[in-house]
Amino acid sequence: MSLWLRITAVIEALRAGEPLSVALDHLRAAPERSIAFTIGVIALGAKLAKADGVVTRDEVAMFRSVFTISAADEKHAARIFNLARQDVAGFDAYARKIAGLFPAGDPVLRDLLEGLFHIAMADGTFHPNEEAFLRAVSEEFGLGERCFTAIMARVVPGLDPDPYDLLELPQDASLDEARVAYRRLARESHPDALRARGVPDEAVKMAEDRLKALNNAWSEVQERAAA
Repeated sequence: MSLWLRITAVIEALRAGEPLSVALDHLRAAPERSIAFTIGVIALGAKLAKADGVVTRDEVAMFRSVFTISAADEKHAARIFNLARQDVAGFDAYARKIAGLFPAGDPVLRDLLEGLFHIAMADGTFHPNEEAFLRAVSEEFGLGERCFTAIMARVVPGLDPDPYDLLELPQDASLDEARVAYRRLARESHPDALRARGVPDEAVKMAEDRLKALNNAWSEVQERAAA
């Protein structure tokens, strides 16, 4: 059964009138993490879609920036989006519930936030209200400022990111500290690592851009140290 059909089955199990957020209460077991991740990204993405005042964007096109969605599965993704958009619960309630599904500091929360950044950039612009929304979600997830800055530097074009920001380090970090940070982040960003922590195959493509940015940052740090 495909990911989208599994999610549809979870939604159909909801009692009449229950909001989408209730589905997250039943997805705490490790095997269901990929479903929780996907519902979390789409539900928060539905709330994010209103942050810049634009509500006419093609929601399926938005989520293609994170997920691989076949034509046959488009209706399932759109259904989740519409259920979340209709839910009166605010984005902060969703963010807190999603954060509660994972241990504190779990890298999957970083993955989820990065997915939301990609959705925010799906229309080619990054609105100040979107930044405020994502910063609030990051705080609900318990992610630090350096993590938020690193993701924004990777995903939002034109920011001229500093390599130390991308490695989530202070500017005075030593080469050894940079090496340790690079290896940790690269290990966490490997596609197999994402799959192991519940990121669905449909969303693992995010890891490619992340690894490329990390490799470039580490190379630049080494060049600076050798200069």
